[in-house]
Amino acid sequence: MSSHLVQPKPTQATAIVGGSMANIGKSITLKGDLSGNEDLVIEGHIEGRVDLPSNQLTIGANGSCSAEVHAKTVVVIGKVNGNVIATERIEIQATGLVNGDVSAPKLVVQEGAVVNGSIEMGAKAKASQAAAAGIGAGQQPVGSFGGEKKALP
Repeated sequence: MSSHLVQPKPTQATAIVGGSMANIGKSITLKGDLSGNEDLVIEGHIEGRVDLPSNQLTIGANGSCSAEVHAKTVVVIGKVNGNVIATERIEIQATGLVNGDVSAPKLVVQEGAVVNGSIEMGAKAKASQAAAAGIGAGQQPVGSFGGEKKALP
């Protein structure tokens, strides 16, 4: 008896037991708050807020978010209009576009990627993520690409 493994179509929502990965297909549009406790790949369009505090969020090549994004790790291959906050790492690949502020202890921006907003990294980023209040008194931004230019310390 042979067993055949059926691969889900890219537009189907999928959940992988053990890996806990969900996929929002490119034909899906979601308006509102999205939260969860599993890794998520967005190939469709999200408007609102995305909150995955313990997981990875990937904005795929076809994906777009007009949202405030909070996750453990964020990978941007598509487009994000809104602030991106990660507790561990943000990666913006060559095709990625972020129109908003990014804040994470670690940041990878590939050549060709676009970031229009301020960038906050390191211990200061962790402090502001905990406060969720942006740049507060006594804090200096680490740098900026696009948008408003700020002096480095």
